[in-house]
Amino acid sequence: MVKLAVGTFEVDLRPQAEPDSAAGTTLGRMSIDKQFRGDLEGSSKGQMLTAMTNVDGSAGYVALERVTGTLHGRQGSFIFQHSGIMSRGEQRLTITVVPDSGSDELAGIMGVFQLDIVDGQHLYTFEYTLPEEA
Repeated sequence: MVKLAVGTFEVDLRPQAEPDSAAGTTLGRMSIDKQFRGDLEGSSKGQMLTAMTNVDGSAGYVALERVTGTLHGRQGSFIFQHSGIMSRGEQRLTITVVPDSGSDELAGIMGVFQLDIVDGQHLYTFEYTLPEEA
């Protein structure tokens, strides 16, 4: 059965290396630190790779982050994989749980995470499934 978790999160992105620029494209690397509130209570740590072009509104990023906390009362951790593309302002973002990355009471978790930024606040909707409890 698909479950729905909603809430907010705060994110802290920090550059990890001097950006590498060549031929109009800049490659970068950042650390990710998040605090989740709501149906998912916890934190995450991860790494992001970015590519910024010289065309306004065109860029890409990939990231992996380990989320640790409590999801609807179940404790454990799992990994999100991000893939984001922005083409001249049009955005496509996919954030999914890496298969078999769940631990403890979140073992077997699968799902898709969506974010929205409203008035500067990060909101999330997380549709997920877990194996049925015995």
